[in-house]
Amino acid sequence: MRAQFRRLERDAHRGIVGQRTASGHGITRRTRSAKRESLRGERGVEGIITVDTTVSEMPVLPTVSVAGHKSMKGVTNIVLDHHRAAVLALNHLKDLRHEKIAFMKGNPLSSDSKDRWDAICQVAGQLELKIDPELVVQINNDDATPMLGYPFAKELLSRRKPFTALFAYNDISAIGAIRAIHEHALRVPQDVSVLGFDDIPGAAFHTPSLTTVRQPLSRMGEVAAQSLLDRIEGKEDYPSEIAIEPEFVVRESTTLAPG
Repeated sequence: MRAQFRRLERDAHRGIVGQRTASGHGITRRTRSAKRESLRGERGVEGIITVDTTVSEMPVLPTVSVAGHKSMKGVTNIVLDHHRAAVLALNHLKDLRHEKIAFMKGNPLSSDSKDRWDAICQVAGQLELKIDPELVVQINNDDATPMLGYPFAKELLSRRKPFTALFAYNDISAIGAIRAIHEHALRVPQDVSVLGFDDIPGAAFHTPSLTTVRQPLSRMGEVAAQSLLDRIEGKEDYPSEIAIEPEFVVRESTTLAPG
């Protein structure tokens, strides 16, 4: 996920640079490690973009928050449409006749975790897909490698509660889960379909290649840059939130439920 946010930062920065050349405005970026006082203004800075950062107090400068997920006066939030993501993913599994679906919930410290899980629960109810608590596991580490998902997939498998599909929190955890499933003498996707989230660069090259929900990071960065420039230039009717629609990529890691 860290690599994803670095890409998003770069995309936002490219959008800012391209627009700033013509407008002449000073804009700065802030990430999770930024100090609180950085939101109070810097010399020559007219606006701020934060990435994966919770803005805890009303800023004095126009601010756009990407993946911040907290409503705050004076802040425009750029977020992924998690409801649409859940619709795409769960409809795909339902169309493949999966009923026993396991889930990996993201680390509570991850900015997307709660919104993503709430959307999954809501859409599962609408599609009449039962979420079995014994088939839900909580990720509680912040590993940037497939170890993010490996031990939690092992935990799921140790419960001896059969499932035919796994919706992982993200692609990295999905890759770790596939390893654990293989070690349990099960095949992906013939025995267990695995679905990821993000569409990291390696998702298409993994064996099997990952079916996943793609976060359009370039689009999110462009929208963040344009939204901030609109606000700096005096647009008064700015939205408090802009939801960006995800894309769905079908690859090799999902297929019809066995039997």
